[in-house]
Amino acid sequence: MYTLTTKFKVFAIIIMVLGAVMTGVGFLQAPADQAAVEQMLAEEGAHGDSHGSSHNDSESHDNSGKENTMYNADESQLETGYITSNSTQESESTHAITPHDAEDHSGSHAEHLYHQLANRPWAAVYVACFFFFMIGLGVLAFNAVQKVAQAGWSPVLFRVMEGVSSYILPGGIIMFLLLLVTGLGLNHIFTWMEPGIDDPTSEAYDHIVAGKSSYLNVPFWLIRAGIFIVGWNLYRWNLRKFSLNQDENPEGNVWYKKAFKHSAMFLVFFIVTESIMSWDWILSFDPHWFSTLFAWYVLASMLVSAVTVIALVTIFLKGKGYLEYVNDSHIHDLAKFMFGFSIFWTYLWFSQFMLIWYSNIPEEVTYFVSRIEDYNLLFFGMVAINFLFPLLILMNSDFKRVNWFVVTTGIFILIGHYLDIYVMVMPATVGESWFLGLPEIGALLFFGGLFLLYVFNTISKAPLLAKGDPFIGESKHFHY
Repeated sequence: MYTLTTKFKVFAIIIMVLGAVMTGVGFLQAPADQAAVEQMLAEEGAHGDSHGSSHNDSESHDNSGKENTMYNADESQLETGYITSNSTQESESTHAITPHDAEDHSGSHAEHLYHQLANRPWAAVYVACFFFFMIGLGVLAFNAVQKVAQAGWSPVLFRVMEGVSSYILPGGIIMFLLLLVTGLGLNHIFTWMEPGIDDPTSEAYDHIVAGKSSYLNVPFWLIRAGIFIVGWNLYRWNLRKFSLNQDENPEGNVWYKKAFKHSAMFLVFFIVTESIMSWDWILSFDPHWFSTLFAWYVLASMLVSAVTVIALVTIFLKGKGYLEYVNDSHIHDLAKFMFGFSIFWTYLWFSQFMLIWYSNIPEEVTYFVSRIEDYNLLFFGMVAINFLFPLLILMNSDFKRVNWFVVTTGIFILIGHYLDIYVMVMPATVGESWFLGLPEIGALLFFGGLFLLYVFNTISKAPLLAKGDPFIGESKHFHY
């Protein structure tokens, strides 16, 4: 059995504490109100800093660029894809710009910037929380696929998969609490939750969001999240119980057959709930945008990150003298999945991007315009990382058997898919006010430390070999 050392526990706790402190500082650095932002802009202007004007210039350039791309549409049309009555009246009325207009514009800019800066630490926590949760969930789904396929190569890795997937319990609880405080109005990272957005008499009224309010409303949104998290954890708990019981009672494979049936039912439940989860927790950050490939896109990111973590944990334990029956062929197969899912992710990314960009329909392409203009380096950088590293390193069959090649590629894959989630969330929450600083690094450290502590603690609770599995003999002698 694996023993969780004191040194490892201390390391995980230290990075958790460090991450919590950095995240807390990020929250304290966020402006308390709009007046604080106005004062900040005034001070920067007084010191000759062009920060405030550059924001105005970038905002003007942003709108101008979008107008040229989107059939010369006005700003409200870009946001919704339709021309509302208010926008039509505004476009028809022309008047000279007065000092009062300039003051209103300055105030609206300060308000806009305040919301972005206030959202930033919340969004950073959300990205890190979801990233590690999706890894645990992806490993759970991958484990279920192995059970249903009755795979002969993977049983020696089942305890690793059970350990990594166990994170969805604490990760799911934290994720639900984060969704709950968001639904209660303690932050404003989801625009569709704004008060009055579905009220035609309100200035905040949005007819597209209002049309989705029967589905996209806080109570129903939280109920769905609760059902998903409970369902996923219930299957994980049963699968772990069945696996341990099978070790104690290998005759007749009763517990193995139960695991098979439960896994088959879970995969049906998972493919439906994962799709809805990706719409609820990620896509709804941009409630005006839609993509028929989005759920698959999130699934691909989830699976490649999950298999990568399985490979990294396996190599770590193997290096410590555990997992004696894991050989180069098992690592080779994990690396093949890393390579295959990376190519699958790239295919989905290109299909989604190319079709939307080529059609150039305003309500669709605006999603990519904002990311290309404000997140250009991250947006295309994460594509290069997630595609080129697996392609160039793992295409060679021999390299798939070399641990340090797999580890190096795996680290870049995880960095790339963290940035993928980051680019999916941040443009709709913080806009052009993004920065990889204290809250982002702090949240990553906190959830990373929690992930390591919980996963390896679970791994230490049971023998690393699922000796009762009927395919364990085949897995022990697996060679490719």
